[in-house]
Amino acid sequence: CMNHMFPASYAWGNFSVLAVGIWAIVQRDSLDAIMMFLTGLLLTVLTDIIHVSVFYPPNNYLTSTRRFSVGMAIFSLLLKPVSCYLVYQMYRERGGE
Repeated sequence: CMNHMFPASYAWGNFSVLAVGIWAIVQRDSLDAIMMFLTGLLLTVLTDIIHVSVFYPPNNYLTSTRRFSVGMAIFSLLLKPVSCYLVYQMYRERGGE
C-alpha cells in the first residue's frame, strides 16, 4: 500500500479483514466473527494472488520502493496460510466443527 502500485481494492480488502480479525479477537464467544475472519483471509489470499500477478511492474519500472512493496505483499501472501491455520484452530477451540 506504500507505493500506490496496487489499486485501492488491495488496501481496502486487507484492512477490512484486519478489522474483522480484531472484532473476532475481542468477541471470544462468537463463532460468526471467527468464521467471517477465516473466510475473509481465504478470499484475500485469492485476491492478493490476482493483484500481485496483474499489477507487477516490468523490470524497467521496478524501483527500490516498488520492489520493497511487492516483496512485502508477497511476504504477507506467504504468511496468510499460516494465519488461516491458526484462525481455524481458534475456530475449533470455540466449538466449531
